[in-house]
Amino acid sequence: MLTEIDRVLLATPDAAGAAARWKALLGAEEAGRDTLPGLAARRTILRLGTSEIELLEPDGTGAVDDALKRRGRAHLFAAGATSPDPAEVARTAKAQGAAHARADGRDYLTLTIEGAPINFVISPEAERPQVGGIDFLYEATVLAADQAGAVAKIRDAFGLDETCFTTITSETFGYTGVLTLFEKGRLHRFEVITATDPDKTLGRYQAREGAGFYMAFAESRDLGAIARAAGGSGITIDRPDARPAHLNADQLWLHPPSLGGMMLGVSRPTMAWQWSGHPERVERIDA
Repeated sequence: MLTEIDRVLLATPDAAGAAARWKALLGAEEAGRDTLPGLAARRTILRLGTSEIELLEPDGTGAVDDALKRRGRAHLFAAGATSPDPAEVARTAKAQGAAHARADGRDYLTLTIEGAPINFVISPEAERPQVGGIDFLYEATVLAADQAGAVAKIRDAFGLDETCFTTITSETFGYTGVLTLFEKGRLHRFEVITATDPDKTLGRYQAREGAGFYMAFAESRDLGAIARAAGGSGITIDRPDARPAHLNADQLWLHPPSLGGMMLGVSRPTMAWQWSGHPERVERIDA
């Protein structure tokens, strides 16, 4: 059983540069540095919200170096989730064909989706005080052409209950998706999306890159502070036309160069329920 998205892991040739961006834009705080021999990587750990951001820089030949050479740039390398029983999650995933390694007190799992390695890290549940400009991560997005096949792999590998899942369609961005919510009534999930318009950004990205992690999403009580830190560069803001600037926008996106290679969406509190099966939970912002 998975409970929360608790981290994202970026493969980067410049961890120091990426860390500076996360700190400047979102108020992330460095929590440690070490090495991950199993991935042949040097790791910088950042605290952000109640989640963690891991920046992985190659330390010789290994999975991180291979990923950077394959993609040719910094990118979202893996998504992390928590469980009260990571060993059971690993057993279930292995029985469904996932590759598995146990290291650093957690379980590394890799699913092959459309020929691409999709990496996950399962950790024990932990409580952390909130820091920085977001409250918590709640979503990691997988892009795949065969949406049904990718959803089935993720469902079976992690023993998820598909009665908790919900679907999403975006004409604006040109995709359909399935949100594989871990539990009813909570936002945490993997999202699987498929481009529907080859001429839009996502469609071009899918044609060029194939299957893989595309982005992550977080919640924040102060989107205005993030927008001010960005200074209008490398950011897209979704704000109703009539809403005053001093009030929260509904959501925003920090483009990959802004965070050293990964796109991050950020929604205001409760807003994500608009597309997560419970629009009645969205708190109104008047004026």
